[in-house]
Amino acid sequence: MLKTEGINAHLLEKFTPNPGARPLLPALNAKAQVALMCRMLRREGWDDHIAGHITVRQSDGTILTNPWELAWDELRASDIVTLDRHGKVLDSDWNVTPALGLHLQLHELRPDANVVIHNHARWSGIWADLQQVPPVYDQSGAYCGVELPLYDDYTGTFEKQQTSLSAAEALGDAKWALLANHGALVVGRDLRQAHLRVVTLEWRCRRAYEVKLAGGGRPLADAVVERLAMADANGFPFLWEAMARRELRNDPSVLE
Repeated sequence: MLKTEGINAHLLEKFTPNPGARPLLPALNAKAQVALMCRMLRREGWDDHIAGHITVRQSDGTILTNPWELAWDELRASDIVTLDRHGKVLDSDWNVTPALGLHLQLHELRPDANVVIHNHARWSGIWADLQQVPPVYDQSGAYCGVELPLYDDYTGTFEKQQTSLSAAEALGDAKWALLANHGALVVGRDLRQAHLRVVTLEWRCRRAYEVKLAGGGRPLADAVVERLAMADANGFPFLWEAMARRELRNDPSVLE
């Protein structure tokens, strides 16, 4: 199991994605990676029909995103849309949701936020509707730290520029947030980091709800959570690849 002190601590800080001769994944272009991310997160419970969007800023300033018309479990690499920094579609006949304004503003405000993900998720959505921040009860809910902002000024969907801007500014430099009566928002440096944040958030929220239903428990001490949270720096070793392989086994056409 994960140790945060002693001989194993450096593994989370300096691991290499493929230490052996056998590749963990086939070569994947940028659009294939975004399509896989959609499939992977849908399996985690980020699955409100055709709602939800992922944006990934590229090194040239363009942004990749999922189209509005397709659910996360059906889209393929060729469906991923390229946008300019203002949200104009550059290479697709698909549409994108007007609610992407929040993402575009976050990309502008946050140089570190190359990935922005939003959905009305299953377990984090419960806590967003309760307008409460779930405690951390176990290791798998601790990988990204204690602090979880709750944005509680929801006045409607994010099509209006001022509404999305106020939410983007309220996030500050946080890595994730619960949006009261709405859903969850996660940002990250890259897909690996954002993936770990999403799965950690959902696990944390699920466990906290289950413990609450069971009559309550004793959360982990904040100091313990912060020691475990060193995984957040790079993403948990090999997790992204393992979950990507699961999706490839389930439906190899995601790469088309």
